[in-house]
Amino acid sequence: MGFPANGAAVSDRKLKFLIYGRTGWIGGLLGKLCEARGLEYSYGSGRLENRASLEADLASVNPTHVFNAAGVTGRPNVDWCETHKVETIRANVAGTLTLADVCREKGLVLINYATGCIFEYDANHALGSGIGFKEEDTPNFIGSFYSKTKAMVEDLLRNYENVCTLRVRMPISSDLSNPRNFITKITRYEKVVDIPNSMTILDELLPISIEMAKRNLTGIWNFTNPGVVSHNEILEMYRDYIDSNFAWKNFTLEEQAKVIVAPRSNNELDASKLKKEFPELLSIKESLIKYVFKPNQKTTGA
Repeated sequence: MGFPANGAAVSDRKLKFLIYGRTGWIGGLLGKLCEARGLEYSYGSGRLENRASLEADLASVNPTHVFNAAGVTGRPNVDWCETHKVETIRANVAGTLTLADVCREKGLVLINYATGCIFEYDANHALGSGIGFKEEDTPNFIGSFYSKTKAMVEDLLRNYENVCTLRVRMPISSDLSNPRNFITKITRYEKVVDIPNSMTILDELLPISIEMAKRNLTGIWNFTNPGVVSHNEILEMYRDYIDSNFAWKNFTLEEQAKVIVAPRSNNELDASKLKKEFPELLSIKESLIKYVFKPNQKTTGA
């Protein structure tokens, strides 16, 4: 294959990124990051499931790396996928595999923003144990059709040596007005569950994904900040830093199940592989304060 060896760095001057997912949250942030850093990039115009359109994009852009932040998560949430299964397969399975295959043919590394919502706490990875799921662990959560398709495609992508799969979870950014932001979501819910989870602070981790491309890293990576944080812990920070009058109500998983169509994933991912590659990576609570709550602080007490 023509793509560089895993871990072989590339200089900034030669970099040219092709990004899929222009209208998505992560895809949009990636473009802004590239602009801020003076990195050359283009958005792909082809449909992921249309091989000829992807080949045309690669021919016209001639990128050094490809980023996939496209796909279907559902609107307003993953319950949409339960009633739109063919559309979900087309984007999340057929589309992603086609892009990976086209990139492999051209000798290109593909950075694929995937999901860590393919696991749930079990006897060997109990809630509160501090034992997280590792990159090589087999997904054990197929409660939602969305997660089922994501686990399926992750398994198939293991065979593509040019793909870097990033398992994102419950993404958070400093933009607290964005409805896709996990914090924004839970502040608007009538009631929330309170379960510790691994999460991804995009302000810290998206720049790391660009660095991973530069290093030509491939394989599966748990793309979360080390450690876990619960819904209540986040909302307490929100109250302390943003709105001192903020209040919320909790409910149980059993009560939550009555108002959602598909079950949701709760888990801890072991981020030690990412931390070893990027020792500066902050724990989830440190990252929340540094990148999200401090920059947005409105209260005087925190």
